[in-house]
Amino acid sequence: MSSRRNFIKQGFMAATAIGTLSAFDTKGLTIASDDKVKKYPIVISTWDFGIAANKAAWEILSKGGKALDAVEQGVRVPEADLKNMTVGKGGYPDRDGHVTLDACIMDADGNCGAVAGMEKIGHPISVARLVMEKTPHVMLVGEGALQFALENGFKEENLLTPEGEKAWKEWLKEKKYKPVVNIENKTFAAERLPGNQYNHDTIGMLALDANGNISGACTTSGMAFKMHGRVGDSPIIGAGLYVDNEVGGATSTGVGEEVIRNVGSFLVVELMRQGYSPEDACKEAVMRIVKKKPAIAKEIQVGFLAINKKGEYGAFALQEGFSYAVCDSKQQDLLIKGKHYY
Repeated sequence: MSSRRNFIKQGFMAATAIGTLSAFDTKGLTIASDDKVKKYPIVISTWDFGIAANKAAWEILSKGGKALDAVEQGVRVPEADLKNMTVGKGGYPDRDGHVTLDACIMDADGNCGAVAGMEKIGHPISVARLVMEKTPHVMLVGEGALQFALENGFKEENLLTPEGEKAWKEWLKEKKYKPVVNIENKTFAAERLPGNQYNHDTIGMLALDANGNISGACTTSGMAFKMHGRVGDSPIIGAGLYVDNEVGGATSTGVGEEVIRNVGSFLVVELMRQGYSPEDACKEAVMRIVKKKPAIAKEIQVGFLAINKKGEYGAFALQEGFSYAVCDSKQQDLLIKGKHYY
């Protein structure tokens, strides 16, 4: 009888082992047999230009690299894209003609760094990482951020492109500063469809590496023709970006003032801690904006994007037109239309 029990026990253990092994592909990327659990590494980011950014991040993740390195290299792609009018070099200037950049980065250990209102440096995300790694501070701003960048080997460059200057001079004719939905499209590019690469103001990126660690990055040139000195949510930890390696990460895009007022990305992560799915957490954060300022909410765009420790992801926005890109071992160019309230 005892030998029979042992035989059954050994058979069950063998079957369990086989089932566990079958949950892993040849690269060892799958983390569990539960089909509700996603594979990782994985990287997600806001807007359709996130596809190119994700591919740069995937170059690192697919080789077993760290999520922190992946998100930095990923968002550097739109920062360097002169066709992108709201991230990095080539971004639209403020109302006084200055291109000022904001960025932040956060790793799985809770370390973070940021720069805000920085001029003359094309890759604010890399400066933000050095703030995190080389200083006791979280954020440097304006002239101080520029000084720090130069001291660490970054070179000054003119961030105002001819296209950006032309758009600014057109704006000067009317001088109407109003953060409305898709204002860049309506004012300067009416022929371009909502939801494309011109309908945005930020790239936020979240990555989960092969070790299950999460990091995030967020970078922008901010609202077109903003008041000089204006800073939105993008460089603010807890607003434009937040990561908790026990739970997941979140990032945002859109009118930063409303994200800051609700500490949006932190809120999304805390909701996931309570058991919300990424999409439901993003939706609840959007609804906070709607409930507090319903009149404003109808006229602006805000979107949240999130991922949890399982690699499950989701998004939600105020208005139609928000999209996000997903890159994993199965597909590197997936673009998803985000759900929306209005």
